[in-house]
Amino acid sequence: MDNFRRPKRSKHSRAGSAVDGILRSPKTPVKGVTRRQPVAQPVRPTLGDFKQVNGFKPAAQPTLTTFKPASTKVIADNIDTPAKKKRSLNPFRRKKKVEKKVHRWRTLAKRTALVLTALLVVGGGYVGAQAYMKSRKVLKGGGSAAALQANVAPSLLKGEGDGRINILLLGRGGAGHDGPDLTDTIIVASVDPVHHEAALMSIPRDFWVKPSGGYGYTKINSIYANAKYAVQNGKKIPNQEQAAEQAGEDAIEKTVEDTFGIPIHYHAIVDFEGFRKAIDTVGGVDINVKTALVDPTVAWENNWKATIAPVGQNHMNGKTALLYARSRHGSARGDFDRSERQREIMIGLKEKIFTLGTFSNPVKISQLIDAFGDHVETNFTRNEVTRLYAIAKEIPSSKVSSVGLADPPNDYITTGMAGGQSVVLPKAGIGNYAAIQSYIRNTLKDSYLKDENASVVILNGTNKAGLATTRATELKSFGYNVTTVGDAPTKTYTQTLLIDRRSGAKKYTQHYLENRLGVKATTALPAGIDAGTADFVIVLGQ
Repeated sequence: MDNFRRPKRSKHSRAGSAVDGILRSPKTPVKGVTRRQPVAQPVRPTLGDFKQVNGFKPAAQPTLTTFKPASTKVIADNIDTPAKKKRSLNPFRRKKKVEKKVHRWRTLAKRTALVLTALLVVGGGYVGAQAYMKSRKVLKGGGSAAALQANVAPSLLKGEGDGRINILLLGRGGAGHDGPDLTDTIIVASVDPVHHEAALMSIPRDFWVKPSGGYGYTKINSIYANAKYAVQNGKKIPNQEQAAEQAGEDAIEKTVEDTFGIPIHYHAIVDFEGFRKAIDTVGGVDINVKTALVDPTVAWENNWKATIAPVGQNHMNGKTALLYARSRHGSARGDFDRSERQREIMIGLKEKIFTLGTFSNPVKISQLIDAFGDHVETNFTRNEVTRLYAIAKEIPSSKVSSVGLADPPNDYITTGMAGGQSVVLPKAGIGNYAAIQSYIRNTLKDSYLKDENASVVILNGTNKAGLATTRATELKSFGYNVTTVGDAPTKTYTQTLLIDRRSGAKKYTQHYLENRLGVKATTALPAGIDAGTADFVIVLGQ
C-alpha cells in the first residue's frame, strides 16, 4: 500500500488520523476548544483517467477536522502536555521557561520600585512642603545688607557701617509667660566679612531710651511690645497681626540705630521655647563657667536645685542654657553679668552649629526649621542665610569679641532712677549717647574703612572757630584715621573741598566722605596747602 499517502497531522489536534486509507474515529474534543467546520482539501493533479498519480482511486479521501484554540495557554496546558507534566528533555524549551520566570520577577521588581518611588515622592513632597511653609514663616525676608555680597560696589553702601552685617537679636518670653513680648534679651551681632571677625554687643534690657518717633522715655525692652500692641488694639485693618509685628520690629530697629549710631540690617526674634529647642537640636552647648551661677529664685525650674552651673566646663541642654541666660539674681552685677552669659551661649551655639556642619546637613536643617517654625521670625531670605553661613564659618571663635557697655575701661553706663523706676542710664546723662556711639562705631568699625585705613587731614577754611575740630571728632567717631586738624592758609572758602590724593585707589573711603560732606572729590590740591602723605584732604568752607 505504498502508493497511499497519509493525511498530514495537525500538531494541535488529536482528532483522528487515516492510516492505509482507514479513517479512525476522532477522540473526544478538549474542553474549551472550539471545533471548526471541515475545510475542503485541495484537488491533486491527475494523469489520464486516473484520480491519483498511481492510477488507483480510493473510495474517499479522509478529511481532517481542525480546531481553533481559545488561547495558546489552553493548548499548552490541555493539549501539548499530558495530565502529569514531565520534565522536558529539550534544553531550548527549558531555557524559555527560565527566561519567562526571570521576566516575571523583573516586571514585579519594576512595579514595586515604581510604587516605592511614588510613595517617596509623595511623602518627601509633603515633608518638603511642610519645611518650605515653615521656612517661609521663619525667613520672611525684607532686610538687606550690601556687605553680604562679594566685591561690593561702593555705590551700594549708604554710609559708614554698611561695610558690616549687623543683626539685631531679640529674645522674648512668648506665649505662657508674663510680658510675652518684652524683649529682655537684646544683642547686636556684627559680622566683618572682610577681616573674618565678629562681635556680640549686649544692650541692657532696662536701658532708658526715647523711642524713635515717639514721646517720652521708656525701657528699651518695652519698645517692641508697645509698638506692636498699638497696632493690634487700634483701628481694624487688613492683615492686622502681621502689621502689628512689623510695627514692633521697625520701632525697635530704628531706636537701636538712633541710640547707638549703627545701621541694623537684619533682625531675628526668638522666644524661650524656640531657644530651648534650638539648643537641644544641636545636642546642647559647652560653656566654661568662670563664676558659679546660683539662683534660688529659679530653683523650681531646675529640679529644685539652686545651682544652675558650677565652675568649670559645663555641657548644657536647652533647659539649662535657658536658665543660664535668663537668671538675673545669681550674679554680682545682675543684668550686666546676665548679658555676658547670653553672649557666652551665643558663641557656644555658634561653635556647635559649625562643628556639626548643621547647615550642610538636610536632617539638621529640617529639625531646626521644625523647632523654629512657631518660635522664631527673621527678615532674612534663604539665600541670605546661606551666604551668611558661608561667611560665618570662616570666623573662628577666637575672632568673636564680646562687647559690653558696663565693662571697664569702657563702662559708659550705670544704674539709676528715672520715671520712678530703676533703670540703666548713660554716665553722660539721660539722652547723651555721644560717647557710647563713638565707642561702638570704632569697636564695630566699617570693614572697608578699616581695610583701607586712609589718612585724612581736616583744615578749616572759614572764620568759624573750632569747625575743623568738630568735624574731626565726628569723623573719628565713625573710625576715620584723622591725622591732622588745623586751619587752611586762607579763610575765604565758600564751598567744602574734598581732595583725593590717591586717584580713586581708596574708593570706599572716598565714597563715604563724598556722602557725608555732600561734595564730589577732586584731585587738585589748592595752592599753599601742605598735606604731607595724607590720602585725603578736607578743606571746610562756608
